[in-house]
Amino acid sequence: MPFDANSVARAVALIDEGFSQRYVARKLGVARTTLRDAVKRFGETGSYERRPGQGRKRCTSARDDRFLVTNVLRNRFTTAVETRNQLREVRNVQVSERTVRRRLGENALGAFRPSRVPQLLVGHRRERLRFSREHGEWNMEQWKNVMFTDETRICLLGPDGRQRVYRRKNERFAPCTVVETVGYQGGSIMIWGGITYEARTDLVIFERGGINAQRYVTEVLEPHVMPFAPFIGQDCLLMQDNARPHVARVVTAYLDTVGIRKLTWPSRSPDLNPIEHIWDNLKRRVRSRIPAPTTIDELKQSVIEEWQNIPQQQTKDVIDSMPNRLMEVMRARGGNTHY
Repeated sequence: MPFDANSVARAVALIDEGFSQRYVARKLGVARTTLRDAVKRFGETGSYERRPGQGRKRCTSARDDRFLVTNVLRNRFTTAVETRNQLREVRNVQVSERTVRRRLGENALGAFRPSRVPQLLVGHRRERLRFSREHGEWNMEQWKNVMFTDETRICLLGPDGRQRVYRRKNERFAPCTVVETVGYQGGSIMIWGGITYEARTDLVIFERGGINAQRYVTEVLEPHVMPFAPFIGQDCLLMQDNARPHVARVVTAYLDTVGIRKLTWPSRSPDLNPIEHIWDNLKRRVRSRIPAPTTIDELKQSVIEEWQNIPQQQTKDVIDSMPNRLMEVMRARGGNTHY
């Protein structure tokens, strides 16, 4: 508890009643030296309040604090050590890393893992914006006809997440605080899945190597998408991203032959695909298993079990968010969103 004026008054009263300073300090939860100084100050001034100007002086001035904040805002991926060194070199002020972090915290700046988002060029932004405007008026009955599909990798060991970025709470997806990614960064197994408003497909685990167009047809479209499409109805739309196996001529020819229509999808838009949230849920479920999978076979079994355990209501919830996702893209003028 803080040793404020009320606490000092209580301490003085207890001492006047004959209790020792050791007992009073223990009872009030303060150091004996703190209690002793407060009682001495009361005896000298007759006041329970601390005199103005008492206490340890700040080791940085207001200008030093502004320098720290400005340095971090100019280079969001700096560290407390580097910022401390800059302060020493430029302003000849020696402070600790902890002091640097405290000063930044006083200005609502903290170190976080940078969010990873796709790199969006002008053409990607234009394509995303066009898609959002064209489908922004869709109602939920139309979105219920869409089968959202995607592949992902699940690792036995997660990626290195030690890098931090200084940002404010509302700057998670600010361009200066994110790390752009291109493609996969390793992994143990690749899986494919599809979700609709009312159900999910079986999970496909690719046993060896990567996926190409022919494998996509024979291991995904024929055994899983084709039998599942009638469940949605004649208005079924297949959503798939623009990965090379998905847009190959053999894939397009197969879909045309069996009469499955595709939903034209903008490139580099995982934030528009609700299955990304299901993947995130699945990976968290697998990571939280006790005991954790330690072999590829254990990982495969864990993934299948956790995929089946995901409540369908979660799938409905993420698909219900489609209108909001499109609105966010329009607000960001085609840029990345918090989804």
